[in-house]
Amino acid sequence: MTALTVLMPGFEGTTLPEWLDRRLREGLGGVCLFGTNVGTREQLRALTDAIHAANPHAIIAIDEEGGDVSRLYQAEGSPFPGNAVLGRLDDVSLTERVAAQVGWELRAAGVDLTLAPDVDVNANPLNPVIGVRSFGADPALVSRHTAAWTRGVQGTGVAACAKHFPGHGDTAQDSHVALPTVSADAATVRARDLPPFSAAIGAGSETVMSSHILVPALDAADPATFSRPVLRGLLRDELGFDGVVVSDALDMKGASGRIGIPAAAVRALDGGCDLLCLGTRNTDEQVGQIAEAIDAAVATGALDAADLGAACARVEGLGAALAGRRDGALPDGLAWGEVPGLSPRRLVDAFDVSAEASAAFTAAARVAWVRLEPAANIAVGESPWGPFAVGATPTATVGPEDDPAVAVSAVPDGSLVVVVGKDNHRHAFALAAIEAMRASHRTVVVDMGWPDASAGAADVCTFGASRVVGAALLELVGGR
Repeated sequence: MTALTVLMPGFEGTTLPEWLDRRLREGLGGVCLFGTNVGTREQLRALTDAIHAANPHAIIAIDEEGGDVSRLYQAEGSPFPGNAVLGRLDDVSLTERVAAQVGWELRAAGVDLTLAPDVDVNANPLNPVIGVRSFGADPALVSRHTAAWTRGVQGTGVAACAKHFPGHGDTAQDSHVALPTVSADAATVRARDLPPFSAAIGAGSETVMSSHILVPALDAADPATFSRPVLRGLLRDELGFDGVVVSDALDMKGASGRIGIPAAAVRALDGGCDLLCLGTRNTDEQVGQIAEAIDAAVATGALDAADLGAACARVEGLGAALAGRRDGALPDGLAWGEVPGLSPRRLVDAFDVSAEASAAFTAAARVAWVRLEPAANIAVGESPWGPFAVGATPTATVGPEDDPAVAVSAVPDGSLVVVVGKDNHRHAFALAAIEAMRASHRTVVVDMGWPDASAGAADVCTFGASRVVGAALLELVGGR
């Protein structure tokens, strides 16, 4: 038993650093890859081969949700529609095919575990971090698509990870930068947030990810990642999950903001996590400090040696199982980024389009695109999005510090202005730009995030901003 077994750091670069190679040979349990680790397909496969050569049972994980959050396609924008679009289409066979395509591409890349699907029920339209990563706001819908996505990806031999337990959908803060609180009572949490996790478990999900959120109805003292009542009592004893519990990244403020990552690692293991995602830019020194903190906690009795031993056994068991699948055959002629039977035109069916917008697109002779550019969602990262990932050129771009009047003046007279943003209702600058554009030009407003119908900040809602959803929006507008 070694503390390294339960650690899954990230690193910078596209080749395996010497220190990480050494730690893997010493028994490091896993590595989490991010967009900065991905260049070409050949480079990525060489990297994963090097990791597995150092430790054949190491679990290579990546945050590939098949939509706005995409590490395989972060540099170019995702060819997959994302959960909210799939939920709107409500075709579970399509959801399963999308997940299978994601899985086969990960298998070809040498990745073992995708940190997906996001099974949160997005109950709060002000949610700054879940939104279109969710299948929807209805627990039954989210549950059936959770099961389909889990079946699809695990049918390829890649492990799924249902996240973020016990449900991050009813929050108005981002756990990357704060500790959100879910104020709902226990009955609401159980009826609304838990069914998708039960569906994932029923579909055989090999891992579940904890969330750095406080749910006082379940545990008034500790966030879920540190909570024995949530992870050991609810997830394991009540819901019957016997797989690997993966922590959300411990470098997030919701976990380590006040206590540091080494102390957060100890508390996560005590709470019931097995495999600790450490973050994106970890170092040899940091990994050593975390392992030392775990060993010291066992020595003093602050962490039960039996709990650490059980976590190590679960991680080692999953690592061995995943290693046994790597030699399985891939589909003949795997076409990257293509889902059988899915076209951009099919995705238009998921959009919410007002009658006025449809009429405007039909009548328009010339379209001027205006791009609203909020700060990048931390979970998504910097990535091409929407129609701008597939060739649309904005006449103007408006960000939080820009004067909307400049964008208004840049639009040629007689144009139909198509203003495109994400989560428009959440950004004061976006609302101001929309108001200014509507006052001066014939305007259609598109929200490619999770809309709030009461805000009046969208005429078209796409429920996603991945590259393929952008292509679908172009088709709707008329190919412009």
